[in-house]
Amino acid sequence: MWNPFSLFKTNTDKLLNTSDKQMLVQAIQAAEKTTSGEIRLFVEGRVKKGDALSTAREIFFKHKMNDTKERNGVLVYVAVEDKKLAIFADQGIYDKVGIEFWYSQVQEMTAHFKNANYVEGMSQVIGKIGKALTDHFPYDRVSDTNELSDEIMMGK
Repeated sequence: MWNPFSLFKTNTDKLLNTSDKQMLVQAIQAAEKTTSGEIRLFVEGRVKKGDALSTAREIFFKHKMNDTKERNGVLVYVAVEDKKLAIFADQGIYDKVGIEFWYSQVQEMTAHFKNANYVEGMSQVIGKIGKALTDHFPYDRVSDTNELSDEIMMGK
């Protein structure tokens, strides 16, 4: 059976080196440059309870990602040791692009992971989420601020 995470190290501290984290932060910043939307990435070893989507939802609300002005925050969640990933989007953007878009992004990231292109997979999906956010929530020079940190969130 194919294991998309088989090459991931099990220690999340070793999962992303400094260069990887910098590349992913740059991907988030580039994706957010033309939108009022917000993207965050959370990487951890194991899903704490329930499934990846439930965990992503919990993290989303715990970090107040639903407090964006236009309800357009998106969380990309990866649980390395459990080989799970999910994308959780706030109502504003979820309603605009629909479930098929989110499903296709998870599939794309999984395909990259299958080829051991982990950082590239996350970066590509972050870029596509940014494009979708730009299409529905374009950047406004007057009122847009970076409402959520661009730093990668690392779990245990």
